[in-house]
Amino acid sequence: MVDFLPKVKVELVVAEAQVEGAIEAITKAARTGKIGDGKIFVTPVEQVIRIRTGESGEAAI
Repeated sequence: MVDFLPKVKVELVVAEAQVEGAIEAITKAARTGKIGDGKIFVTPVEQVIRIRTGESGEAAI
C-alpha cells in the first residue's frame, strides 16, 4: 500500500547574506524526522528586475 503525503512547494529569493539564515529557519520549521520532510535546493539568481520601478539587483528583492 502506498501512503501519499500532502506536498507544499515554497520558493524564496533572498540576498546572499540571508541564505544560511533562511536554510536554518526552513529546516527548523519543517524537520519532523520522518520521510517526506523535503529538500532545500540553493541556486543563484542571475538577475532580478522589478518591472514597476525598474530597480534591479538586491534593491528589487
